[in-house]
Amino acid sequence: MKPFRKSLTIDVRRLRVLRELQVRSTIGATARALSLTPSAISQQIATLSRDVGVPLLVPHGRGVRLTAQAQLLLEHATLIDAQLERARADLVAMDSGAIGRFVIGAFATAISGIVAPALVRLARERPGIHLSVEEIEAPECFTRLDRGDLDLVITVDYRSAPHRYDARFQREELLDDPLLLAVPRNHPQALRRSIDLRALAKERWILGAAQGPCREAALAACAAAGFNPDVIHRVNDWSALVRLVAAGCGVGLIPHLGVGASPVREVAIRPLAGRSRPSRHLYAAVRAGAERSPALAHVLAVLGATAHERALNLRTFGARVPRSRGS
Repeated sequence: MKPFRKSLTIDVRRLRVLRELQVRSTIGATARALSLTPSAISQQIATLSRDVGVPLLVPHGRGVRLTAQAQLLLEHATLIDAQLERARADLVAMDSGAIGRFVIGAFATAISGIVAPALVRLARERPGIHLSVEEIEAPECFTRLDRGDLDLVITVDYRSAPHRYDARFQREELLDDPLLLAVPRNHPQALRRSIDLRALAKERWILGAAQGPCREAALAACAAAGFNPDVIHRVNDWSALVRLVAAGCGVGLIPHLGVGASPVREVAIRPLAGRSRPSRHLYAAVRAGAERSPALAHVLAVLGATAHERALNLRTFGARVPRSRGS
């Protein structure tokens, strides 16, 4: 008999027959305990011996005795049984939404403003749900979501984004994040509680470098106010924009989630005056049908609740609380 095959396939039911034989000592007693024939027991043990490539029984008087290899195999069988029981318990827990592993893709300010607080809540409510977070923006996030690299993405509505009723995705509306004006602290408009965008028509502007949703929203807001901004600087990082404003290089629009906990002292952040206040709409998306996973559904619910609480705190800046999918 050739020991230790490169590929090893073991039927765990045969391991249980071997364990019963260890307890009963004879093939006849084992057959009666398992409601099988003695020949069936012998065949099960012989097949298991061929599968593992080692002898499992040796004659002993009128009966048989387990070999040292069989004893070692049963030690591993005990571990295998325990692991199978854990797997069974985990599958039940996963089916109830108690455990799960998911990868979330989101842009930086969504991670700091929504995902991070949601992770704290998830750790408290469902410690068996483990999330990995990856910073990523559209449109790449949708490519990765389609491919299965990501389980959930948080992004914003913009012109070339998938439309709201795209059959490939299920959406959870999260938050309307208002755009605020960043002006130097010594700017005359900085004394106001809110600023009319038209008052900054002749200013130098700092906008995003790419045709992203925030740049689109800023240009649309300026156009609605009746002017085309004189864009001098183009940056995609909000902290860089604020630093440029602090240096007197211009003014800019920044989403509230991008302001951060410690605004630069030399910069005044003010809401726009008037009822029409531009914002960017944040939402979460999963592959259509994936929302039926109880664990992933809970992740979506916690993200939605976190965003809802954040929106309530932002209402003074014109934020709106989106209606849920069932509304």
